[in-house]
Amino acid sequence: VQLQASGGGLVQAGGSLRLSCAASGRTFSTYVMGWFRQAPGKEREFVAAIAWDEVMTNYAASVKGRFTISRDNAKNTVYLQMNSLKPEDTAVYYCAAGRSYTSSDYSYDHWGQGTQVTVSS
Repeated sequence: VQLQASGGGLVQAGGSLRLSCAASGRTFSTYVMGWFRQAPGKEREFVAAIAWDEVMTNYAASVKGRFTISRDNAKNTVYLQMNSLKPEDTAVYYCAAGRSYTSSDYSYDHWGQGTQVTVSS
């Protein structure tokens, strides 16, 4: 599966952005989808994941209550709605596809190219 992330940009603190990740291929619905992010000088970290069923979700503590992951298997797309953004959310955001419902990036086999999110104070 090939992934294409979009929707990043510059936003003020407290604002919102919606990231999208479009997938190619007919097996999208069989993958767990995740969002990760990497800030300058920091390691890549888990943000959120959603299982095949479009229902089961998991979030990093730092974004829980502010971010919402969702997917539309009919459209081969996963979304990340980001509200109440903070300057510390600034990072390159990556979508990923894997076979295990996990927060470990080692379990994700396919990665998108990343989209920059910058939150100004």
